[in-house]
Amino acid sequence: MNIAKKLGARIQKLRTEKGLSQEELAFEADLHRTYISHVERGSRNITVQGLCKIAKGLNLEPSEILKDIKFK
Repeated sequence: MNIAKKLGARIQKLRTEKGLSQEELAFEADLHRTYISHVERGSRNITVQGLCKIAKGLNLEPSEILKDIKFK
């Protein structure tokens, strides 16, 4: 699994654990819902700015999103 898919899966897991829809997360993160969808599917490379916005929307630090991802 590539890094974009791993990161997307992690974001989706955190979002669902918080009981948020993609639309709710997009609103909280000031991003478009389709951007969240693409990131979660791993079909779009996320920028650092995008990661920070998503972290804000999840009320987390960016490092918490990256915490359990294996980069090898």
